[in-house]
Amino acid sequence: MLQIRSHLDVADNTGAKVAWAIGVLGRNQRYAGIGDIIKVHIKDAAPDGQVKKARCTTPWSCGRGT
Repeated sequence: MLQIRSHLDVADNTGAKVAWAIGVLGRNQRYAGIGDIIKVHIKDAAPDGQVKKARCTTPWSCGRGT
């Protein structure tokens, strides 16, 4: 079982290193099981990879408060 907001170590060739689970596709549940497709937010990525780390466009969306 995988809970939403879980910290995940990514093992693929896209360049993503760390991701957070933010949703289960196809169901409105807090937990994902084997074979479920999940939506993730990339927190850390390799600089030369295919995916990029999420950037904040507004200060209040990052939790900085400035």
